[in-house]
Amino acid sequence: MDRTATAVVFEKPGVMALRNVGLIEPGDCDCVVEVLWSGISTGTERLLWDGRMPAFPGLEYPLVPGYESVGRVVEAGSTGLRQEGDLVFVPGSAGYTDVRGLFGASAENLVVAADRLVAIDESLGDQGILLALAATAHHAALRIGPQALPDLIIGHGVLGRLLARTVVALGGEAPTVWETNAQRHGGELGYQVMTPEADTRRDYKVIADVSGDANILDSLITRLVPGGQVILAGFYHAPLNFSFPPAFQREVSVSIAAEWQKPDLESALDLVQEKSLSLDGLITHHQSVRAAAPAYRMAFGDPDCLKMVLDWRCMH
Repeated sequence: MDRTATAVVFEKPGVMALRNVGLIEPGDCDCVVEVLWSGISTGTERLLWDGRMPAFPGLEYPLVPGYESVGRVVEAGSTGLRQEGDLVFVPGSAGYTDVRGLFGASAENLVVAADRLVAIDESLGDQGILLALAATAHHAALRIGPQALPDLIIGHGVLGRLLARTVVALGGEAPTVWETNAQRHGGELGYQVMTPEADTRRDYKVIADVSGDANILDSLITRLVPGGQVILAGFYHAPLNFSFPPAFQREVSVSIAAEWQKPDLESALDLVQEKSLSLDGLITHHQSVRAAAPAYRMAFGDPDCLKMVLDWRCMH
């Protein structure tokens, strides 16, 4: 019998459906995961939704989005890496027969290689969906090295908050965070949030931008010490540019923090498990997957919505 699952499907930019899709038959190295919760990304997932995602190999509609799922292993395969009943974080799946998986984790059931799954403690529950962003924050924080952690972070959404918390968890000095939206000025843990206009400092050593604003470089470069560095940790769908003379005078370096790797995920999970990194206060909204369409609209359009979680338990 052919395997199917209910999934969130972006049929084309701006058109979403909750419908059945075909699943591949799992191999010996695969697990089948019954999804309990999935997160909605307001970065890459929003770009896929509105059609602004730059072209890259494999980008094709219809597609299943999502890279922030937590579920339970119901078929473990033969590798021994995972056991039936394990609660796991799932960073995505390409295990579909009739749609693309970009990044493929927002479905009722998933076929995933066992070595891609990360076991998590039951106590983490739906907060486990935040591990992808925690890994992204960890990767960005250490992009230059442990001795050059960011002292200014741009953006106080979920990623900006996790990056600030990660800097503190790694032993760095409490960073400053810039946020232009007054509705997002609460929720700081051991660091200060302010508007750029309220900040008079011009001696930052490492600035990490998670805003995704392609026009921000000039305003950041003037805040750096000579030899200062900018880490681009957001995703930019438009070309970036900057005025050369101020950057030349400061001999500025610009680094890009690309996609996190599994060691970042494992290190971030270690920080969470040892209580150095808190995931509290980041999930602000929950919605049944049966109401996925309004949930996506809220996630993409409501500034009070830091992280929306879709609850899939009603499907099982």
